[in-house]
Amino acid sequence: MSKFNRMHLIVLDSVGIGAAPDANNFVNAGVPDGASDTLGHISKTVGLNVPNMAKLGLGNIPREQPLKTVPAESNPTGYATKLEEVSLGKDTMTGHWEIMGLNITEPFDTFWNGFPEEILTQIEEFSGRKVIREANKPYSGTAVIDDFGPRQMETGELIIYTSADPVLQIAAHEDIIPVEELYRICEFARSITLERPALLGRIIARPYVGEPGNFTRTSNRRDLAISPFAPTVLDKLNEAGIDTYSVGKISDIFNGEGINHDMGHNKSNNHGVDNLIKAMTSEDFKHGFSFTNLVDFDALYGHRRNPQGYRDCLHEFDERLPEIIAAMKEDDLLMITADHGNDPTYAGTDHTREYIPFLAYSPSFKSSGLIPVGHFADISATIADNFGVDKAMIGESFLDKLV
Repeated sequence: MSKFNRMHLIVLDSVGIGAAPDANNFVNAGVPDGASDTLGHISKTVGLNVPNMAKLGLGNIPREQPLKTVPAESNPTGYATKLEEVSLGKDTMTGHWEIMGLNITEPFDTFWNGFPEEILTQIEEFSGRKVIREANKPYSGTAVIDDFGPRQMETGELIIYTSADPVLQIAAHEDIIPVEELYRICEFARSITLERPALLGRIIARPYVGEPGNFTRTSNRRDLAISPFAPTVLDKLNEAGIDTYSVGKISDIFNGEGINHDMGHNKSNNHGVDNLIKAMTSEDFKHGFSFTNLVDFDALYGHRRNPQGYRDCLHEFDERLPEIIAAMKEDDLLMITADHGNDPTYAGTDHTREYIPFLAYSPSFKSSGLIPVGHFADISATIADNFGVDKAMIGESFLDKLV
């Protein structure tokens, strides 16, 4: 019998809590990540007021310097710690795959100088559209459409760009290149980037609308990932007949593997919370695991280096936390974490190599406090332990610490 009948994991995409021990091995615009600290720098520079997460123990997580505006709780209602990444990467797929028990020892390919002509030419031949060569480099997703959107509207060319992540992104104005056509082009791009020297984690369709000077990306984004290279705890749960619910881009990140109930993409973080609560309150969800990604922290504010917007986004989530808790049953467990950092005060526009916070709460808890600092995959090992399935490649359960 499961200790917790249902477990709910929420990933606050990019909400890191301080540089990892190996952060200086990772570089952001030529600057090592060793001084990055997403939550710490937001708290220090623009203030942070997250009383509901603080109540669970966010301010109690061990740090060299306490979070400036998130006080430690003398009697928290949950358990807290921070977790370290062992995989070689600091991107979304690496983080999520490790959380579900995989160890990525060979990072995906990245293209700091843009994609080779061979890839661009194949996409041109398939699509019948030219590719704007000047956009073919690491680029901010909003800046690239500001710079090349007007040209695309005139010529119908494709805007193909990348980032520090192992991704190929194609931006297309929905009035010029219909969404279904964009999806077909992305599916082709996926088919030619499945092995080295161009093994990419994701192909991302980035539709947008509007006029020059006022372009807006739409919620019709689609991520085309590769399947995990080994079974994850999601697969173990699914094979055991246990319900697995995905909210947001989780299904895309795992290419649908191990997911048997998909609540669809999120239009925003708030929409994602709505979808999670819809799953939690469904009469069909009696036993199992839900996995939610809320991406706005990363996509809208981290990459755009907007600490005020990032702070406000954290405030918005914190205000919704009581609703999530109200949807829990007595024997539910709620876990809140991240997948990497993206310090909006740091150099460049890319992810940062950081510890991730971990908060756990259940109405059934009789105690609370800190649990030992561990690793990302400990989350999935704990989930596996709870539901009586095998863990994946790595991870150590802390289920016995949650009492």
